[in-house]
Amino acid sequence: MSLKIRLARGGAKKRPFYRIVVADSRSPRDGRFLERVGTFDPLLPKDSAKRVILEKERIEHWMKVGARPTDRVLRFLADAGMATRAPRNNPQKARPKKKAQERAAAASTGNAAPAAETPSEASAAEAAAS
Repeated sequence: MSLKIRLARGGAKKRPFYRIVVADSRSPRDGRFLERVGTFDPLLPKDSAKRVILEKERIEHWMKVGARPTDRVLRFLADAGMATRAPRNNPQKARPKKKAQERAAAASTGNAAPAAETPSEASAAEAAAS
């Protein structure tokens, strides 16, 4: 049985509240869990002490037993000093896509494409021609 320390959503519509639970990885997100080990309230300010509440002893116990935290829970544990989290970096995601790169290259060489006419300008030009 593979154990996960993960978030289980609660609260009303558009008012999320999460419980940090230890569950079997095969069970549904909001379904059966073994133990509740904390809470997370994303609506509170980031500097609030009640935003993330962790039962540190129980989380350490479950991690010794073999439970693996999800990415979001690992972030909470790293902020609390209970775990280390390797920073992620994907420089490819921040780069502009193909068309934007082509536009930037064209603009830098001075061969910028002329701006397309707006529909009202095109109809006015046709009316003047006839």
